[in-house]
Amino acid sequence: MHKGFSLIELLIVILIISLVYFLGFSSIEKASDKVKALTPLNLKSSIVNSNLFQGEATLICINQCTSCYMRKDINSPFEAYDQGIDLKNTEAYTLDSRDSLQRIEYGRYQDKKICLTLHFYANGSSTQIILKNRDAVYFLPAFFGEPQEVDSLDEAKELWLKHTQLVANSGDFY
Repeated sequence: MHKGFSLIELLIVILIISLVYFLGFSSIEKASDKVKALTPLNLKSSIVNSNLFQGEATLICINQCTSCYMRKDINSPFEAYDQGIDLKNTEAYTLDSRDSLQRIEYGRYQDKKICLTLHFYANGSSTQIILKNRDAVYFLPAFFGEPQEVDSLDEAKELWLKHTQLVANSGDFY
């Protein structure tokens, strides 16, 4: 007599394999689809790669950088950015005409103090800025390169000046 698997046993094995497959791969897909919260290091890439960005955008944050709003172009109204934000208590700095660090005071939006404003342009550039929060200091270049975490505002200032010099030497990028 030949022994083999019955149809019921084969169906049960297929069902178990299917359940394991779908449970395993559905969790992997959900993890990859999750949008990461905005941080100083992923700010530019998150905005430019989001479906909200269509060639030009402005991001503003209020309430000590716990709420952000985005507009697609200069004529569009600001809409709440609800993807997740990890910019709490972020301070923004720029360099003035004498290359001195200057904390930026932006004004108000919805009668709340703006702590951060960034413009993103169609050519891939953005506002060049230095951000400081409780964890670290970050330099966000306008054109080329990735945001960098540094130890101090002075170190970020040095990176700013270096990037300004590289952009001024147009032959360095061609």
